[in-house]
This record gives sequence, structure tokens and C-alpha cells, in this order.
Amino acid sequence: MRVIVVTGSASGIGAAVCERLEAEGCRVIGVDLRAADVTADLSDTIGRLRAIDGVRALAGDALDGVVACAGLGPQVESRSRIVAVNYFGATAVLAGLRPLLAQGRDPAAVAISSNSATIVPGGDGALAAACLAGDEDAACRIAAGLDGSSAYALSKLALARFVRRQAPAADWAGAGIRLNAVAPGAVLTPLLQEGLDDAQFGPAIRGFPIPLGGFGAPAQIAAAVAFLLGAESSFCCGTVLYADGGSDALIRGDVY
Repeated sequence: MRVIVVTGSASGIGAAVCERLEAEGCRVIGVDLRAADVTADLSDTIGRLRAIDGVRALAGDALDGVVACAGLGPQVESRSRIVAVNYFGATAVLAGLRPLLAQGRDPAAVAISSNSATIVPGGDGALAAACLAGDEDAACRIAAGLDGSSAYALSKLALARFVRRQAPAADWAGAGIRLNAVAPGAVLTPLLQEGLDDAQFGPAIRGFPIPLGGFGAPAQIAAAVAFLLGAESSFCCGTVLYADGGSDALIRGDVY
């Protein structure tokens, strides 16, 4: 039985990932603020250590998979907290659990990025650079001066770049651990509903083009995550898999 950790397990995409993996016969260790095997707040160092230590206590000496799914949306008033959870919380869990993955069976990790990461202005600016440099104080200061959409998208851009940069490294691919990411579009989750209910963000979300029509379902993203965790994606390393109904292809059709 494979043992897989899922952060953000209590709702939305994280809950759908847990359901999918359990249906496949995996043992899932959920991490969230509530209703989880390990309760922890990934917005600060203490919470991240609590999450890692809690998983170690339940998993033992090895893990077969990690899904870094916990995240905050652009409607959250604290822009710095968006970055703290979406980037620093995710990368801390991935790095902290990597030694256990190295002892696992066909180990793989998946981070949840976003298709918004590649369409926000300022993608090569200071916030993503501060994230990737590991300077959380600077990143949070920069985020505090941004609008929610930019803070969210740039945190997810930095996370995708972390995956791309780390995946081929000696302590990931070199240790037999595959690291990839999924970039969802608008998926009907409680997090998205909060955005839809927001007077500022709701109209923008509804107006975002989705060629396949309508919002995605959490189960569709869970299927993409399960693929990247499984044997059928054994040659994927540093992949960012878009699951967004065609939005990225419509907006950036000539990227290749």
C-alpha cells in the first residue's frame, strides 16, 4: 500500500485528491487546519515544522508520495499570508518530507500551481525572485503592496519555477524522486466560491475564458494529480500539467 501525504486535505481539490487516492488503495495522510490527520497552519515556520513532524510520526521511515495542495486565494486580505502559504508552506513541506520520499517505493511529489501564474504582469519581478531566493520576509513585504490577484498568481508562478528548478536536481531526480506540478484553471471549490462571492474578484473570474466551457471539477484535477503520482507518468520530471479547460492554450497559443 502506497502512503501519500496531501496538504489542504479537508476541502476542494485536496479532498478530491484524497478521495481518488484512497479509492486506488493508497493510505492518505491529510494535513490541514482542521479535519485532518495532522492539523497545522502552513503560513509560518512553527506550523510547517508541526506538519512535517506530524507526518513523520504517522508515516514512519518512508513515504511514496506528497501532494502540496494547501493554498489561499486572491480574495484573502493578507497578501503576505497568500505567499506564505502558497509558496513557502508548499516548498517547506516538499523539502522537509523529501528524505522520507527518498526511502519510498517509486516516489513522486506533485505541487498545485495555477494557470494564472503565466498571465499576470510582473512575472519576472521582485516577488517571484524573493520567493525563489528563500527570502520570506522580503517576499511578504513585496506581496503586502500588491493586489490579491498578483500576489496569488506570482506565488503560484514561483512554485512552478521551484518545481522546474528542483525536479532535475541530485536530491530529487538523482534520488529517484519525481517532482511535477499541476496548473489548474478555475475549479469549482470553496476557495473559488469565495472569489465568486467577492465583489471585486467575482466578475473577473466569471469573465475568464474557458474554451471547454464552465468551471472544472475537483475530481478532474485529482485525476491529473493521480496520473503524475503513478507509474504511467514515470518519465515525467519537472512537468507543469495544465488542467484548465484550454484557457492557457487560448491565451498563450504560441508559447512553444
